[in-house]
Amino acid sequence: MIPTNSNDPHSKVGKTATPRVSEDWLAVGIGLFLFVISLPALAGVDLFGWAVKTNVWTEISGIMTPVSRNYPRVKGIAALILTYLLLVGILTGVAKVALRVRFSRFIIGFTLVFFISYICFAAGHFAYIAATPVEQKKFGVPWSLNLTGEAGFIVALIAGLVVGNFLPRLARLMKEAIRPELYIKIAIVLLGATLGVKCAEALGLAQAVMFRGLCAIVEAYLIYWALVYFIARKYFRFSREWAAPLASGISICGVSAAIATGAAIRARPIVPIMVSSLVVIFAVVELLFLPFVAQHFLQHEPMVAGAWMGLAVKTDGAAVTSGTITDSLIRARALADTGINYQEGWITMTATTVKIFIDMFIGIWSFVLAIIWSSKIERRPGEKVRAIEIWERFPKFVIGYALTFLILLLFCLRLPAAVGAAKSLTAGTDVFRVLFFVLTFFTIGVVSNFRQLWEEGIGRLAVVYLVCLFGFIIWIGLAISWLFFHGVKPPLATGA
Repeated sequence: MIPTNSNDPHSKVGKTATPRVSEDWLAVGIGLFLFVISLPALAGVDLFGWAVKTNVWTEISGIMTPVSRNYPRVKGIAALILTYLLLVGILTGVAKVALRVRFSRFIIGFTLVFFISYICFAAGHFAYIAATPVEQKKFGVPWSLNLTGEAGFIVALIAGLVVGNFLPRLARLMKEAIRPELYIKIAIVLLGATLGVKCAEALGLAQAVMFRGLCAIVEAYLIYWALVYFIARKYFRFSREWAAPLASGISICGVSAAIATGAAIRARPIVPIMVSSLVVIFAVVELLFLPFVAQHFLQHEPMVAGAWMGLAVKTDGAAVTSGTITDSLIRARALADTGINYQEGWITMTATTVKIFIDMFIGIWSFVLAIIWSSKIERRPGEKVRAIEIWERFPKFVIGYALTFLILLLFCLRLPAAVGAAKSLTAGTDVFRVLFFVLTFFTIGVVSNFRQLWEEGIGRLAVVYLVCLFGFIIWIGLAISWLFFHGVKPPLATGA
């Protein structure tokens, strides 16, 4: 894991024997295993419907429910225990055989990591923190921070930092299960399935929106990435090891892109981990104000507003949620000011489609960077680049991401009527994907100490992020959105 000073209490966290199998291949195996055993859902057999779903809540009894109504006898706490048992069973077996860790210590560590992480995630779903404007009405709360359940990631990160910096004994108890890279890579493999269904659905819903969404690829990968990389190198003097994951994190898909890029260029684990932390924090900041800016200035260009959310907000959940909030705000404003009643969901769909098209190419971009780094950046004079070098650099977990994505995309395109069944499948896998993200952010906190983060340059990193995000990313995104979606309107609601 992250290297630390031997005199630091963190030095005992995450130090294990050399694993028999790389974390990349373990992530592929675990992610594909969860995906494969969920496939009967395509035939109507809901195997993961008992998994725990975390809800926005005002009463403690409303926090947990099974993800599916097909398991009415499974109550909230039972769903949580069953989910824990499945994950601890899979991961403990893997840890024993492939990671060479002590069986009992891993179980103790993972149990602590899982339940502390989940408590943090549930706390982030408290209605006054998480409820969107629509949910505020549902729960009868007069105000909310509108952060959605993604606030749980921030709570988990903060809790991890507290444990890692102030509770070293507890950190040592968890050390065998402190594996943020493994958790995030499994989550990315499962993310492919979710994006495959969403992409197929977007193809069927609105080809015009989809075509315009392709422009997001050019912007994110060829404009944003190059500018962030240049600024980080030229003006802030960051090394390539830092500049590349930072460019991917800010310009593409945040956490997933930073991890994949770090793997492709063989960056130290601390690099994508620090970038990932900043991505989530800044995404929450954007979520708090961008939808309201869009409502004020783009009320007559609703689809521009939706595309802007997809291009500017750098995590999937925050981007889609920003689109949802913008959808609600602009439709309400249009109805109040002009009497126009737009159909619900089109602004959200635009934000989602744009974000999906950016995400789709993470694997390709990782492969491109692996080639560039092996053939140009780190190649010695006179040395020929071997294919095996590119393969060794390529982040293998992206293979799992591509497989789950393509399987469900092709299935849904071949059988459009089966999209509903595919959604049922991803409802189950999404439970595990989100939980692995939560485990990631908690364990990121545990392996990070404030002194080390400062020495590594997190202050300068945050400044680069701030300058790039608010200096040009948001505004170029607005310009591109205006160029391709100006004048495009959602259909009117029935009877309007």
